[in-house]
Amino acid sequence: MTPVSERILVVGATGHIGHPVLQQLAATGARVRVLNRRPEPPAVPDGVEVVAGDLTQPDTLDAALDGIDAVFLVWTAPPAAVDAALDRIAARGRRVVLLTSPHKTPHPLFQQPNPMRALHARIEDRIDASGAQWTFLRPGMFAINAVSWWGPQIRSGDVVRWPCMDAPTAPIHEGDVARVAVRALMEDGHAGAEYVLTGPQSLTQAEQVRIIGEAIGRPLRPVDMSPDEARRELVPPFPLGAMNMLLDAWGAATGQPAFVTSTVEDLTGVPPRTFREWAEDHAADFRTAPPAP
Repeated sequence: MTPVSERILVVGATGHIGHPVLQQLAATGARVRVLNRRPEPPAVPDGVEVVAGDLTQPDTLDAALDGIDAVFLVWTAPPAAVDAALDRIAARGRRVVLLTSPHKTPHPLFQQPNPMRALHARIEDRIDASGAQWTFLRPGMFAINAVSWWGPQIRSGDVVRWPCMDAPTAPIHEGDVARVAVRALMEDGHAGAEYVLTGPQSLTQAEQVRIIGEAIGRPLRPVDMSPDEARRELVPPFPLGAMNMLLDAWGAATGQPAFVTSTVEDLTGVPPRTFREWAEDHAADFRTAPPAP
């Protein structure tokens, strides 16, 4: 890989996607900087610079952006912060690789109205209007969601109660999203691209639960919940709005295959990992409580 970006800033480096992006960038030998809004510095690979800054306080971003020519952006701030923060991030012709969502993809799973979809569209419009070089990464369902969704039940028993167990998705390994992000940050030829990223298989949620059981060596029994039961039993910790959005999406998608793309392999030359491979990679997360992201 011939780098075209001299220094890269990662915003959201401690999250499920930002962390593998940071790890893979550091492994290339790229000059990498991390934006940190917490009082304590995050653990980062050797050679990675950590600079304080907060998306909600645009004046604090200047030091982190100084000398940067590419930004990997996971938006983690309230909507009110979008305009001022993006005006700074996208300035001076920087390359911006945004983790967004497949809200333009004509599949029922992705077409249900929700606040996050509207926020992503607003962020995309602001970046596009800035004149910056941009690449939008549009992953579908993340496989890593299974740790927070089903992990507590799996660690305490063999039954997983969940709504819409027959709904199919094509979960993607977070490491595969990161592989595409690194290429978009470090190679020419990705400006203006919108990459819809999925795993290689359409699997119902019940099938995914059973695969996790096989990965941890313990049979798991998926049990379907009604939407009303899900709202009563899963809210909280799920926010009601997020649960309703998922119920609508899964309900609309049930009965047809998940949307599957070949984008990861097309861009990297390596097929995306299967859900079984993801489950084997994360088997320990279903045996013990996972560390906080």
